[in-house]
Amino acid sequence: MKKTVEEHAARFSEMADEYDDSKSDEYHASASLVIKHAEPSPGDVVLDLGAGTGAIALAVAPDADRVLARDISEGMMDEGRRKATEAGLSNVEFAYGEFRAPDIDPDQRVDVVTSNFALHHLADDEKREAIRVMADTGARRIVLGDVAFFEEPDPEAPFYGPEVDDPATVGTLVEAFASEGFAVTTVERVHDQVAVIVAERGDALAARGGSTDDSE
Repeated sequence: MKKTVEEHAARFSEMADEYDDSKSDEYHASASLVIKHAEPSPGDVVLDLGAGTGAIALAVAPDADRVLARDISEGMMDEGRRKATEAGLSNVEFAYGEFRAPDIDPDQRVDVVTSNFALHHLADDEKREAIRVMADTGARRIVLGDVAFFEEPDPEAPFYGPEVDDPATVGTLVEAFASEGFAVTTVERVHDQVAVIVAERGDALAARGGSTDDSE
């Protein structure tokens, strides 16, 4: 991680009011795909990591039983809470949580984990640890949208901020999911440097008679 958790939290709190209006088309396309692939059932609990102002959490809440939205920035979460109240959503809980320590009750059931444009702040070894924590929730499906490289990024036109971001290759993320017993069923190429990855627990996929369908 190129900045501390506290530095990232302060930076995002400062931009919370303008955050939603500052995002790129690729961000919004990625978020839409994460929402599409999350597919929570009415009784499901969704854990949304790096929830920010609630782009994913608020969108999936009508289809889920409960959404646990976790972020490190109080300013971003305050904005998310405001939006949830305006939308009349009472099943979304915004609370402090990090990727490697999401602060959920050990007995809390989690069915689906989502995240969009947040994991890339971690170094690759930290991303692997974060994916291990996601897997340890017992979720059957993890949907990750993030800055990630399909090939070498153009150094003259980086999609990310090298001073604060540390994206992985898509292959690194796929391998991390596989090491935790997940099958990557979908890889959506939003941009040369933006991917949406859908990973499903092997036993859950087998029970559905599913198969992988990787695509770029």
